[in-house]
Amino acid sequence: MNDRDFVGAMGKGLAVIEAFDASSQRMTLSEVARKTGLTRPTARRYLLSLTRLRYAETDGKHFWLTHRVLRLGHAFLSSSPLPKSIQPVLDQLAEGTKEAASLSTMDGPEIVFLASSVAPRMMAATINVGLHLPAYCTASGRILLASLSEAAIERLLRAAVSRKFTPKTRTSRQELLKEIRNARRNAYAVNDEELEIGVRSIAVAVAVPQLQKNFAMAVSVHAGRMSVTEMVARILPKLQSGKRSLEQVS
Repeated sequence: MNDRDFVGAMGKGLAVIEAFDASSQRMTLSEVARKTGLTRPTARRYLLSLTRLRYAETDGKHFWLTHRVLRLGHAFLSSSPLPKSIQPVLDQLAEGTKEAASLSTMDGPEIVFLASSVAPRMMAATINVGLHLPAYCTASGRILLASLSEAAIERLLRAAVSRKFTPKTRTSRQELLKEIRNARRNAYAVNDEELEIGVRSIAVAVAVPQLQKNFAMAVSVHAGRMSVTEMVARILPKLQSGKRSLEQVS
């Protein structure tokens, strides 16, 4: 896209919306300005505009998003054929494994969850649609990175803020490249308690040619229920079956 066609105001407005997250649900003007890199006067104009449009509310000091923001996500969910076709597959996968199943895609150096299904089990892991997680330490992220060129992988790893979420999190470039190349060779990726102690996951890539995009379908399990070896033996065949089903209908 030509730079002349880029509307900077829209980019700044979306940056203000995206600044709010689980750790920053309510923010002052100064906090929003600092988090977005905008000046205080600029941040103030965007916050007041969002408030007038009912995408945000304020008590005079703090600002927070309203449920109206969900309209933005609903626009994608209602206009894309993918969520409609994936949900039955994820429901079947969750029921068949008695675990949590999800679909995600790359969003810069992160993955974003587009759909999920949780088995009716008291201790099943939960995954919220719209949640962003680092690609480098998730099974879904690694299998998606594996589909990219070496140059693209290097670029995204450099852009990621490598953090040890647990003592088992791999953060060194060489370790991560090894894991990504293993995922490419095996056609699946695993995460062994690298994001959260007690949670393991396994993922496969799903190609959707008409959307010109790759997705990752994953199952997350509690580590106490099965080892990595058991997860590969028991979950991977069901993931591969779900992958085939989705690629046929998408």
